[in-house]
Amino acid sequence: MTINPPIRPRFETDKSGGVAPAPRSAAACDEQHSPSLWVDYSLTRRALSLAIGSLLLAGCFSLLLIVGRMPVFSTWVSDPLFFKRCLVLHVDLALIVWFFSFAAALYSLLPGEQSSHAMYRAGFAIAFAGVLTMVAGTLIPRTAPVLANYVPIIDNPVYVAGVSLFFGGLLLCFLNERLFVRPPEVAQTIPRSAWDPFRVTPDVATALKTTALAYVVAMTTFLVSWAATPRELEAKVYYELVFWGGGHVLQVANVAAMLAVWLLLLSSLLQSATLSARTARVLFAILLAPHLIGPLLTLNGTVAPTYRLGFTRLMQFGIAPVVVIILAICLQRLRKAWRDGVIGKPQLQDPRLVGFAASAALTITGFLMGSVIRNSNTMIPAHYHASIGAVTVAFMAITYRLLEPLGFTLPGTRLPRLIPWQICLFGFGQVIFAVGFALGGMHGLSRKAYGVEQHLRSAGELIGLGVMGVGGLIAVGGGLLFLVLMVSAAQSRISAGIPQLELKSMARSNV
Repeated sequence: MTINPPIRPRFETDKSGGVAPAPRSAAACDEQHSPSLWVDYSLTRRALSLAIGSLLLAGCFSLLLIVGRMPVFSTWVSDPLFFKRCLVLHVDLALIVWFFSFAAALYSLLPGEQSSHAMYRAGFAIAFAGVLTMVAGTLIPRTAPVLANYVPIIDNPVYVAGVSLFFGGLLLCFLNERLFVRPPEVAQTIPRSAWDPFRVTPDVATALKTTALAYVVAMTTFLVSWAATPRELEAKVYYELVFWGGGHVLQVANVAAMLAVWLLLLSSLLQSATLSARTARVLFAILLAPHLIGPLLTLNGTVAPTYRLGFTRLMQFGIAPVVVIILAICLQRLRKAWRDGVIGKPQLQDPRLVGFAASAALTITGFLMGSVIRNSNTMIPAHYHASIGAVTVAFMAITYRLLEPLGFTLPGTRLPRLIPWQICLFGFGQVIFAVGFALGGMHGLSRKAYGVEQHLRSAGELIGLGVMGVGGLIAVGGGLLFLVLMVSAAQSRISAGIPQLELKSMARSNV
């Protein structure tokens, strides 16, 4: 009996040493990369499935929130905190699990050795078990939800264990030999026939490694904050302090992952690396370096002013400058490509360009809104929703590029045509949603107030809420269309796999 080794996509290199999984149509090149390194797309498929599955599950729990307010069904649940626990799980699935499972999927595109793949599988299994444990913890009656910033939590051991398992599992996915694999330099001009859509250029690799390192720093900050926070504090204050510092550093990981997507989208569109290897190393080092002091800000305890103020200053000044510089370089590359005829009017509808433009627009919107925050009003959620929308729409855009290499296809010709519209709907809706929040905040509309608690005092607040509602509906429509397209792609893979399973079953029965 012989056991076949795992299929390892061979790596091809151009004359300058660029490395990528071999494209189907590429001509043969001299192989210069270690044969022990390869990309295991099954890892990418698993992490991507968890990310999109978390969005679907978050949608299901949001439906429970709606049903729970309907007179016919509201009497079925005797626990008044059940729907607030559903809200906590909805937020954690739609933000924490979605963002970092997707970041882990992107990170798996870096080549690794057998040991790094094994560690990634183990970490993913733990993270997946964590998500299931979070769902189980939500169903425990009479336990209190805590709407802490960055990581909402349910104050029971099961849910806390689930969040810990998820974070700890992904730590194994990020913390392996991939951090130390350095892709060789890539030529700035590569023939179209030889350019693979997932050629991991050095700038993309640097962005993904920055994502991993920022995640490690965030987890370290969480641990130190947990040890430094007095447990006798009231639950809301306790979890707010524990997650405040690490939550800020997690945003750096989100931003680095978003920038990696920008570079992937544009390199695929322009058939060349967007940043030089040296420029990428310098810029991402500047992005990450200030946040390495995160664990040190807890030395005086999490109740000290240094802790809260320090991370607030890092958020204000530690992210935007690098992102603006990279965005300027990307726009310059696009301008040059347009002038040289590399791209033209047909590319204006290309999902890669549309996704980049939507994400960049939301990023700048978020920065502008964040710069004018002075008080605790709806300007804060305006900035926040624009920022998370920028990351989300970038992830949506690159998902469509991931489908075919991972064995998923959108059936027919009509559904693929909806991709640019879906990106535009979500991006435009999220911008309008944030602008509505900002208008309300400019007129003093308080945050975290709903229904009769809002106390509308001016026409500006009313107009802001109206604009926010319209934008929210448009964004929700774009999000639902994304999920419909993802379910259609998954169904096509399942349908294609059924005949193969039947053939294997027949072969076994014949044997």
